[in-house]
Amino acid sequence: MAMKQTGRKQYKSMQGKVVDMDLLRQRNELTPAVGNARVNARGDELGPGGKIVKKREDVMKQYYTDSPQAVVDEAPTPRTGEPKATTTSTTTTRRAGQTKAQAKVEEEWIEDEDGNFIKKGE
Repeated sequence: MAMKQTGRKQYKSMQGKVVDMDLLRQRNELTPAVGNARVNARGDELGPGGKIVKKREDVMKQYYTDSPQAVVDEAPTPRTGEPKATTTSTTTTRRAGQTKAQAKVEEEWIEDEDGNFIKKGE
């Protein structure tokens, strides 16, 4: 079945004028944003004189590589036959955004029956 082509979104103002929002957005893409953020409407970082210092794609790439909440991309392991048994003493389970050091520190503490956390072996 053929899909309907979505055209540009056009609105009519109260005075009857047609306003094309997509065209308006594209025309003002490189205009500096209002405020003290030093970016344009697209998201590029601007330097002195309104020149682009860092493109939006570079800003986003840097954010996702340096962010502590970033999820690590790992290749899926193929499943053949029965799953392998793993021991919990040698593997560390990490939550999203958690470093290996944080997971190791978390494993050193256990919760007793009163709900208090104590070091293992005490």
